[in-house]
Amino acid sequence: MTYPVRDRDAQHPRQARRWLTTPDGVRIDSVLLRGTRTRTSAVVLANGFTGTWRSPHTRAIAARLLAVGDVLLFDFRGHHASTGFSTVGDREVIDLQTAVDHLRAQGYTQIATLGFSMGAAVAVRHAGLFGGVNAVVAVSGPSRWFYQGTTRMRLLTFGVTRPAGRLLLRLTRNVRVLDRPWDPVPLDPTELAGAVAPAGLLVVHGDADPYFPVEHARRIHEAAQDPRELWIEPGMGHAERAVAVRPDLVDRLASWLSLYLAATL
Repeated sequence: MTYPVRDRDAQHPRQARRWLTTPDGVRIDSVLLRGTRTRTSAVVLANGFTGTWRSPHTRAIAARLLAVGDVLLFDFRGHHASTGFSTVGDREVIDLQTAVDHLRAQGYTQIATLGFSMGAAVAVRHAGLFGGVNAVVAVSGPSRWFYQGTTRMRLLTFGVTRPAGRLLLRLTRNVRVLDRPWDPVPLDPTELAGAVAPAGLLVVHGDADPYFPVEHARRIHEAAQDPRELWIEPGMGHAERAVAVRPDLVDRLASWLSLYLAATL
């Protein structure tokens, strides 16, 4: 069943900006978009590395997802106004759990997470480590750490591992990256995908993704347990921008999410 976008919700959502504090003391900049009626279903959007809730691509996706629930947007640690330093997928699971906890405190009982790229890795890892969500959508995510098989990922690796790269990220993208390697190396999305169930897991990947080839999506899907689905999208690129230019895809994502949030629609 397809749930169409409600124009009034998409064009005139109620908006509440909040500062959330993680257990390790990081302040997270968040915005909750509400539809025109009270409901207890919500979707948390987790941006890719360097992404932000201010992005027009993220906002466009959120507007269409108002068809199935209210939408919480936030910036990961080290991004824009949020404090702390980015750990590029490790401690970001704490940020996502803080967002979910905030929604629970607001009275939401049916919660899904939808992550892009780094945010996809975080969403899978979060569900595997913390649980407590009804569904997870992982778009354009990596299946394992330290992948450098594409030019884009080699450039990104330079950005997060070299002082000059971190300076460039801070000056051009307003992203502050921690200046030391992981110790220990956290479990990767493939290692935690099997623990996402009983939440539903949808893995979405474009066959024209310049960062991660489709093998990453297949690895996560194969490691997961049912209920799970894999969508390989012809001609689709990477993450938020690639999804935002395909409103039909966002509507399909909303329809899939409605199966897990249907109890409160």
